[in-house]
Amino acid sequence: MAGLQGLSEEEAARRLREEGYNELPRGEKRGALRIIIGVLKEPMFLLLITIGTLYMILGDLEEAFVLMSFVFVIIGITIYQERKTESALETLRNLSSPRALVIRGRELVRIPGREVVREDLLLLREGDRVPADAIVLDSMHLLVDESLLTGESAPVRKKAWDGVARIGRPGGDDQPFVYSGTLVVQGYGYARVVTTGLNTEMGKIGRSLEGLKPEDTSLQRETRRLVRNIALLGLLLSIIVILVYSITRLDWFHGILAGLTLAMAIIPEEFPVILTVFLALGAWRISKQRVLTRRVAALETLGAATVLCVDKTGTLTQNRMTLKKMFVDGEFYDVDESRPLPEKFHGLLEFAVLASRRDAVDPIERAISQLSERHIANTEHVHGDWTLVREYLLSRELLAMSQVWSSPDGEEYVIAAKGAPEAVFDLCHLIEERSEEISKAVARMADEGLRVIGVAKAYFKKIDLPVEQHDFRFDFIGLLGFKDPPRLEVKEAIEECYSAGIRVVMITGDYPGTALHVAKEVGLKCDGGIVTGNDLEKMSDEELGECVRSSNVYARVTPEQKLRIVRALKANGEVVAMTGDGVNDAPALKAANIGVAMGERGTDVAREAASLVLTDDNFSSIVQAVRLGRRIYDNIKKAMVYIFTIHVPIAGITLIPVLLNLPLVLLPVHVALLELIIDPACSVVFEAQPEEPDVMRRPPRDPKVKLFTRRTLGLGILQGLVVLLVVLSVFLFSHYSGMGVEKARALTFITLIIANVCLILTNLSWSRSMFGSIGKRNLPLWLILGGTSIFILFLLYVPALQAVFKLATIQPVELLLCLVAGLVSVVWFEVFKALKPDAIKKDI
Repeated sequence: MAGLQGLSEEEAARRLREEGYNELPRGEKRGALRIIIGVLKEPMFLLLITIGTLYMILGDLEEAFVLMSFVFVIIGITIYQERKTESALETLRNLSSPRALVIRGRELVRIPGREVVREDLLLLREGDRVPADAIVLDSMHLLVDESLLTGESAPVRKKAWDGVARIGRPGGDDQPFVYSGTLVVQGYGYARVVTTGLNTEMGKIGRSLEGLKPEDTSLQRETRRLVRNIALLGLLLSIIVILVYSITRLDWFHGILAGLTLAMAIIPEEFPVILTVFLALGAWRISKQRVLTRRVAALETLGAATVLCVDKTGTLTQNRMTLKKMFVDGEFYDVDESRPLPEKFHGLLEFAVLASRRDAVDPIERAISQLSERHIANTEHVHGDWTLVREYLLSRELLAMSQVWSSPDGEEYVIAAKGAPEAVFDLCHLIEERSEEISKAVARMADEGLRVIGVAKAYFKKIDLPVEQHDFRFDFIGLLGFKDPPRLEVKEAIEECYSAGIRVVMITGDYPGTALHVAKEVGLKCDGGIVTGNDLEKMSDEELGECVRSSNVYARVTPEQKLRIVRALKANGEVVAMTGDGVNDAPALKAANIGVAMGERGTDVAREAASLVLTDDNFSSIVQAVRLGRRIYDNIKKAMVYIFTIHVPIAGITLIPVLLNLPLVLLPVHVALLELIIDPACSVVFEAQPEEPDVMRRPPRDPKVKLFTRRTLGLGILQGLVVLLVVLSVFLFSHYSGMGVEKARALTFITLIIANVCLILTNLSWSRSMFGSIGKRNLPLWLILGGTSIFILFLLYVPALQAVFKLATIQPVELLLCLVAGLVSVVWFEVFKALKPDAIKKDI
């Protein structure tokens, strides 16, 4: 199919605008009205509305109006958070949709499946999902699994279109049509798109493509239990406050108000917000590092990964093959582009070209094609007028492929084969001595870090071709050695893994010598030696369990053996991240704690089995994802400790005056105002906080340890109690000094706001000081600090706001004392962080 012409980029863009995206309708987005209705069902807002209604009944319309206005402000914040979260998820859905290889103009490009349009020319390969209904123009051993549409488990054979048949229903062999959502299980072919989106067979029967789906994570389940327990505690304390207030002051109406105010102060409604926002925006941030999140639970597990199992080609290396060495009849030749290729090696290159596809996609075939264009383009070794008759594909049983050619004037077919050297030896039926001799050459080339393939040729009379490659009488020609240089950033990334307590394990199908050479180049620890696939076959599960404790390099490994390695590592208690790209890698990706599929060269089957997808196939991107995963988990933990902490003084200063028969300090309007600071602080400020300096210099966290340990909860409660003690001291001092209720309330409330801001600053980092946190790039933090400072001044010096919040004016000196008191409430924690850094690290 050389010379196929696809749509131009301009024509494809025009069709996309006119026809829309190639996708089925997704779940309806939550509009503003639905978000508002959802918000109003939340306990916090029901409490606000209830209290506002009670104030109306009391005739205090001003108080009721302010509380209702807070409802609208918080609704606005919630809508912003929802839209930001939905935008992040929408971006991820678009990025993680199935991909398609299309020919645009004469270039082969990879695009999201949703951007495929009618008349696009598709290249279909084993392991790919068909992105749209299409007509097959050319195929080679193309088998497609259509069970998604027909229910038939057996794959069906496809043939080229005859130019007459019209597209019909799926099912049955030898149809020239492929259908959206079906899976290519063997061979390859070219197809022209005829229908997209709702007009496909999948669209007609209303099936939905798999996308990003919300799922409950262990964090969400743990948080839900905590919120439930705190809510029950809040309900009990609210009932106690109502009873105590009403009995001691003989005022049931205000007793109910006091109880509802305490309920507002205790309910930690921010916890679910944190998880929703942090996980969605975390997945979005990781996508900026060229890693797509298919399963949200992977974000939790990333920070706990102890072993990264990675492929060599394209992950540790650049997957840019260059032909560096050739071997024919006992003689090596180092390829030098500045010199002509010796005649002795022309035949080797000639048959390597004949064993490759003309429209080369594979990096090795591209390297062969490029060298042939430079050295034998104008010689008798190039056969542009030959016709490809048949292709024998590479299989798991025989790692070699052959192509059968017919020349215009030849009486015989010419067959060219290439593949793994041992597979080519098998095709050529070499005697043992000859195999051993060539194997030494293979080992020598592999020890130089080269990827080695063998090339062979055969001739066959123009009669019916045999079923298998083995039936040809092949003659061995020679070896080709390809250099795939390591990625420049990999060595530094591996060093970062080691400093973070993460083992890096290379699992490759390449030769031991090549694997060892690359491992040394990138700084991989090879102390445990190299384990080959043959070694693995001889090991029991118990022996393998011992082997994987120390061995970091595995060579000549099959996909089934990858699965055994992953299971052995997990049985040893490791948290395993595993990379894969092929159809046969899917079981290992599923078995790993974190399956990581290759985005550039990976199949759709591998992507669907994985939790994460690397869009650039780069090892350093995995390491960046681990770094961000640790940051996300750290920030979730710090945000939740902050929420737990700040609710202690708010609840305490609401409860204690009732129990001591003192004037109420916090009214519903004060608690609502504090929520306006707490909500964006926990959901935006903490989420935007950069990682801790040692985030990649500490061992992975234990996944069995819960987010809320006794130590963590104790730390939060202790911080909250100290703030409560300071705030209560300010209130008692001002009250018993005869300053009056409104001034005492003003001093106490301002101290609580300042202490709240200090709690934010001190909990942003558990390794840096609060002033160090201010110096870090965090725009939401500066907005919170600036907004809070301005609002404090408005509260104290704008008479209308003073009246609403029932506060008196305080002098600048008194404001300074509030500032000092707020700082004092967190000084102990700052000192603790400085003097006991190792102790605090246990809680990160």
